[in-house]
Amino acid sequence: MKTIVAFLVGLLFGIGLIVAGMSNPAKVLGFLDLAGAWDPSLALVMGAAVAVGMAGFAVARRRKVSLLGEPMQIPASRAIDRPLVIGSALFGIGWGLAGICPGPALTLLGTGAPKGVVFVLAMFAGMALFSLLQRRN
Repeated sequence: MKTIVAFLVGLLFGIGLIVAGMSNPAKVLGFLDLAGAWDPSLALVMGAAVAVGMAGFAVARRRKVSLLGEPMQIPASRAIDRPLVIGSALFGIGWGLAGICPGPALTLLGTGAPKGVVFVLAMFAGMALFSLLQRRN
């Protein structure tokens, strides 16, 4: 049952990304181009996502288990440290260069778009590099 629910939630999320235009790198880059032909439409999508996320976390913080009976795993740390800042900067740079972030990348991968394939491969390479660096410390 959990697998079916996870699949349906992921499918709904992917459809939402497509409908909102988040899986279109050109639209995302248009949103990020503040000095050029700026497209503010994704600001509404992001604002709605933040509002839904805030509501979801407010509910989740009061629960011990999810609706499917799994333990809630909410990060306890609120520290802004060096790894967080570096990771955020790398994420922002990658998003700005490609116009793709991880969720839409998986949506693009599902459509077979070459940009999605390249991005997901690069994302996995970055995750592997991070894992190697973490093991060295």
